[in-house]
Amino acid sequence: MWDAALIALERFADPVHLGMLMAGVLAGTVIGILPGLGGIACVAILLPFIYTLDVHTAMILLVGSLAVVHTSDTITSVLIGTPGSAAAAATILDGHPLAKQGQAARALSAAFLSSMIGGLIGTIFLTLSLPIARPLVLLFGSPELLMLCVLGLSFAGFLTGGAPLKGGLAACLGLLLGSVGAAPADAVDRYTFGQLYLVDGIPLAGVALGIFGIAEIVGLLAKGGQIAERIPLGGGWLQGGKDVIQNWGIVVRGALIGVWAGILPGIGATAGSWMAYGHVVAMARDREKFGKGDIRGVIGPESANNSVEAGDFIPTLLFSVPGGAPSAILLGALYFYGIQPGPRMVQENLDLIFTIIWSFAIANTVGAGLCFLLSPALARLTWFPFAKLAPAIVVTIFFGAFQSSQQFGDIYAMLGLGLLGWLMKQLGWPRAPFLVGFVLTKPTEQYLWLSISRYGFEWLWRPGVIVMGILLLASIVWIVRHRRGGNNIAAEESGEDAVLLGKLPSVLFTILVLAVSAAALYEAQDFPHLAAIFPIAATIPAIFMAAAQIVLEVRATAQAPGAETGKKTMLALGYLFSFVVYLLLILLFGFGIATALFTFGFLYRLVRTGWLTAAIYTGVLVGVTLIMSWLLGMYWPEGILLG
Repeated sequence: MWDAALIALERFADPVHLGMLMAGVLAGTVIGILPGLGGIACVAILLPFIYTLDVHTAMILLVGSLAVVHTSDTITSVLIGTPGSAAAAATILDGHPLAKQGQAARALSAAFLSSMIGGLIGTIFLTLSLPIARPLVLLFGSPELLMLCVLGLSFAGFLTGGAPLKGGLAACLGLLLGSVGAAPADAVDRYTFGQLYLVDGIPLAGVALGIFGIAEIVGLLAKGGQIAERIPLGGGWLQGGKDVIQNWGIVVRGALIGVWAGILPGIGATAGSWMAYGHVVAMARDREKFGKGDIRGVIGPESANNSVEAGDFIPTLLFSVPGGAPSAILLGALYFYGIQPGPRMVQENLDLIFTIIWSFAIANTVGAGLCFLLSPALARLTWFPFAKLAPAIVVTIFFGAFQSSQQFGDIYAMLGLGLLGWLMKQLGWPRAPFLVGFVLTKPTEQYLWLSISRYGFEWLWRPGVIVMGILLLASIVWIVRHRRGGNNIAAEESGEDAVLLGKLPSVLFTILVLAVSAAALYEAQDFPHLAAIFPIAATIPAIFMAAAQIVLEVRATAQAPGAETGKKTMLALGYLFSFVVYLLLILLFGFGIATALFTFGFLYRLVRTGWLTAAIYTGVLVGVTLIMSWLLGMYWPEGILLG
């Protein structure tokens, strides 16, 4: 095993691999600062750029970006009181008050160092888990692996946010979308509606960029204004380091809590951070100081959020069950290279596992160092209106979506899913279970028909299946009891649970989900046996959950959306329409001209920048994208009017 670790370490002597690691670190650092995007959007934006890389280089790039997001998102949380990602919400409680007291540098220093140490502790646990878990993994057959997938889906759906039925429905919708295309177990196309593009299914890049990328950008644009007011960093960089040393026990305990939260599928960095913060408060004798600028309230959650991502890799790599949405995207990337995480990967690709481990450890350390050095410059990014950054991000997302298969269908799907993701957020539907369900479609269906083909229905009585089935039932009972008690297990503070559009749109959306599930079930009756099993297994629970959710929503107290919500909704739809216009311009004039027209028009007409500034910005952006197209071998079709 240690030979594989040394082989993986030697890869970082290659300048290409080091360059990719630094590119990932820089991308993760910048994206982490932008409120609302976080690790999911970061990995999703970089995902399309791996298709010309080998698997080791691709993992170095993706893991390098993910390792630093929860380090840099602290800058936004401390300076403006808005989480760069949901996982940084707990840091706000004491980090932002410290910034208001002129101690922003102290809070940031303690946060960066805590994140780095927490990430390294998580990496150590990930490494130590290999010799322990490897014999267990090799004993698992397809029935046990199937039950692990079901557990992962259930945890991701029911433990995300404060609406378990919505989470379960989102996971089922992801499974249903993942079923589109050729069935793996039989020669039949499912839900393609005669469209050749859908035969191969919808690429993961388009799904992730739509559900999280487009949806978040539309929401941030509708919010408007600059990202932050100018708050000076002040002094105290050395004091922050001393605080971490003095509270080393909090760092270790927070990191261990984060690892445990990562190992449990569906818990994620958000819940891990809040669990660590709650632990720090519960163990303190002077609890009244928290929420007013106590440095311990920064150290605890920050030591947990990075270790969560390392813990996520344990179920992802060893059992093929993603611990959260970012690891689900990494899982999908491994599937692209034909690598099946789990027993096969442990046996055949152990060096790749260590490549991921080394990437996370090195990027975690380098990212913390960069945040220390570049904090003054990175803080200035929060002073810009997001609308000025939006054109570059939108063009990058369109560029990435098209690169995945170089078909315009990917962009159509991305925009449609962007609208779906925005609606889900406005109606209080968690989106992470949707993505986890989509990624787990392939292994879940594979293990399902393998189990039935080999064992019939006798696989249900295998000891491992029974144990995991009992664990699943116990988890559901526990969730229901705690929901009735009004407890929010995940302690989501990202706004995903808030129904912003009112009662009627929420009911209508759930009715639409019920209708889609029923139609998919009806359509599945005509599929051959092996091709029909999985869609039926996904839609029947969805129908029951949707019916129950409709009853709950009808009985709930109506809350009319405010005037501000209506204004933001219209703005969001307007910005989404502008993205559709960008697509039409590409179809008519080609990518280069369309990008120039969209960027200049967006900046000059919507953002109201000067024409010279808009022209320079446009020229630089078009030049960069065309160079990237040439380097990556991408050839955009000429527009209808020019071709």
